[in-house]
Amino acid sequence: MTGEPEGPMRVIPRRGVGVLVALAILAVLAVPKLIQLRPASGPATPASVGAILRVRVHRVAPTHLTERLAATGTVRANEQVEIVSEISGKISDIHFEEGSRVTAGELLLKIDDSELLADRQRALYRVELAERAEARQQQLLDDGVISSETYDVALGELNVLRAELQLIEAQLLKTEIRAPFSGVIGLRWVSPGSYLSSQTRIASLNDLDPVKLDFTVPEKYSALMKAGDEISFAVEGFDRTFPGTIYAIEPSVDASTRSLRMRARCPNSDGALVPGVFANVDLILRSIPDALTVPSIAVIPELGGKKVFIFEDGTAQPRSVETGIRSDTAVQITGGLSEGDLVIVSGLLQLQPGLVVEIEESRAEAGSTS
Repeated sequence: MTGEPEGPMRVIPRRGVGVLVALAILAVLAVPKLIQLRPASGPATPASVGAILRVRVHRVAPTHLTERLAATGTVRANEQVEIVSEISGKISDIHFEEGSRVTAGELLLKIDDSELLADRQRALYRVELAERAEARQQQLLDDGVISSETYDVALGELNVLRAELQLIEAQLLKTEIRAPFSGVIGLRWVSPGSYLSSQTRIASLNDLDPVKLDFTVPEKYSALMKAGDEISFAVEGFDRTFPGTIYAIEPSVDASTRSLRMRARCPNSDGALVPGVFANVDLILRSIPDALTVPSIAVIPELGGKKVFIFEDGTAQPRSVETGIRSDTAVQITGGLSEGDLVIVSGLLQLQPGLVVEIEESRAEAGSTS
């Protein structure tokens, strides 16, 4: 029988078979080339591609190193007092201007003393009479007319009257309120005719040249501070620093804050510093003129000590070090390094013992000289 075969099986045309054979041949030829072009597995590293890590270094050399401590403080007047009256009375005269400068002993205010003047005059008369009586009793005692006990009574009365007169004189002095020291007087809180008591605030008086600076330091630095040490400090509103000298140190550490209070004296001839302002204090704790230092970033903490990497024969080599004092950017090296050593200060996270490195500065220098 003739015709197409029955069922699912069908005959592929010869032309289609040729196309499939050609595709298979092309695939066999292309696979080796694709394998050669495929990248190697895993990320590229300096070792795998032959790269050298470029670093910056610091040459160890003696330098002047100062250890500083930042503290906070408060500016205070050299002398400060609230002017008040010791006695009660009505103000008769005010002799000062607000904000003016006064000298020690200058009369500031006068309290009405008319009653005290009358009391003093009466006391003077009584003393005069008692002195005459005492003189007569003395003559009678000398003549043997009276006993010494009788004379003692007259003398005692005279002494009592004299004491009363002295008391009135002292009260009269208190009606004149004078400046206890030279300085600048503040705002006036009373007016002429006001009645004063011992609780009435009249004005404040401040001696502002020099001024004092109170500040505290942690107890661990107490042994490094002494009277005569120089300080500097800054206050808000000024773009300059002010000098000062420590002149007094509290003899004991504050148990609640574990800090030591100190006081410095600072010149203030221009009146720029006023009492009560906040100050940022800069203290010099220690100063070493020939310290071997490295940048702080170069020191790597490790278990049981510290280390740095140095540039040696084109490689990075670790070196254990001992450190001393430090500043904001540098650390003193007291052991482990010598003058002239090249300490690596960049790429620290990538460094490993024996890693091949190259100094960036040396390339730059070579380029400039070529």
